[in-house]
Amino acid sequence: MSAPQVVVARKPPGKTLRLLLDAYDTWVWEEDRTMPRDLLLDKVRDAIGLYTMWTDQVNQELLDHAPRLRAVSQMAAGVENIDLAACTARGVPVGFTPGAGAEATADQTMAILLALSRRIVDGALYVKAGRWKDWSPIVLMGNDVFGKTMGIVGMGRIGRCIARRARGFSMPLLYTGRSRKPDAEREFGAQYRSLDALLAEADIVVLILPLTPETTHLIDAAALARMKPGAILVNMARGPVVDSHALYEALADGRLRGAALDVTEPEPINMDNPLLTLENCLIVPHTGTTTEETREVMTDMSVRNLLNGIEGRPMLHCANPEAQLR
Repeated sequence: MSAPQVVVARKPPGKTLRLLLDAYDTWVWEEDRTMPRDLLLDKVRDAIGLYTMWTDQVNQELLDHAPRLRAVSQMAAGVENIDLAACTARGVPVGFTPGAGAEATADQTMAILLALSRRIVDGALYVKAGRWKDWSPIVLMGNDVFGKTMGIVGMGRIGRCIARRARGFSMPLLYTGRSRKPDAEREFGAQYRSLDALLAEADIVVLILPLTPETTHLIDAAALARMKPGAILVNMARGPVVDSHALYEALADGRLRGAALDVTEPEPINMDNPLLTLENCLIVPHTGTTTEETREVMTDMSVRNLLNGIEGRPMLHCANPEAQLR
């Protein structure tokens, strides 16, 4: 049996995959789990196109197994799992889907913040366990979100979507990042702060920044100690941005009121991670962009990226545009 021209390492939702299936001899990994590495390396041996998720490692080893590869396209906003330098050296453009999940991620940010602050999950479990015997003025006591000061670490596209929602809760906004954003300051009334100042002032700190060597464990024990006593941390970025051991200590001793995490280190989280023992830590399984509407957009964008890359046309969004010039 001949090797396929295009390998889809995880079947995406949505209808646009049909464009690939109609255009090329395409092999699709149908199971909803990461494709085994040895199988992936075998399947790409004659592939000209590779469709990936962020759980697939695209590195020099894979490129060595795929000498005919013309393009990689990933259904994700980040590309930390892809060796861009190696792909560029081979002239392989890498497509990705920045911005496609911005609104859904902002929705999820507010959802898990509210769920933590108002103990929504605890309340649902309380009822299902048959413990709701009478009304009480103190049972499942939570905290207001309205009017609290939010600090956004990373005022990019998603950060702005979060800021827009926070305005609906009359939340004073602080932000920090590599540079000031005068337009965000005008639109949202956001005030720029250094990271240290933001941590000290904000009631709620939202992390929505890329994972880089510089941002790995950006929120470590020292940063957590600088946070306002009783503050809440929301991580919508990547798990390694936060030192999880230090976070556990800050939550366990009550210095922080709580943490809501859409991401962890590692993923999936180890079941012996002490964060799972805490009532003031809400963890969901990296579902920030998991809506039908968003997945449809991401699939469409990533499939069209791959088709363009294979056929020598500019991708809609390319993480290494210099590779398209080779």
